[in-house]
Amino acid sequence: QLQLVESGGGLVQPGGSLRLSCAASGVAFDYYAIGWFRQPPAKEREGVGCINSNGGDTVYADSVKGRFTISRDNAKNTVYLEMNSLKPEDTAVYYCAGVIGGDTVKSTWWLPYEYHYWGQGTQVTVSS
Repeated sequence: QLQLVESGGGLVQPGGSLRLSCAASGVAFDYYAIGWFRQPPAKEREGVGCINSNGGDTVYADSVKGRFTISRDNAKNTVYLEMNSLKPEDTAVYYCAGVIGGDTVKSTWWLPYEYHYWGQGTQVTVSS
């Protein structure tokens, strides 16, 4: 089965940047759409964005549009989340999640239950 591992989190000052990685293993990666989610302290898990299986289609939450970019390198079995102009409200545990048959980004991409495979999460803290 698909296994996902996030990395790249840490402490960054407001206005700074981080690049998170989601490394996949176990099965062929290029059949899966990958979503990024985050869970701030004491809040519900929320969708950040999603990328389809071949990387040709992406979608983002309004809160991160223009600041975050999702990309993938299927040869490396890795999806990336580049985060720029970070704000304190971006502080959260960030997760990547996969769903098979993701040739297109569905209108329901932002619903966690659409994804069958999840990583363990990586902490991002934006603070002075």
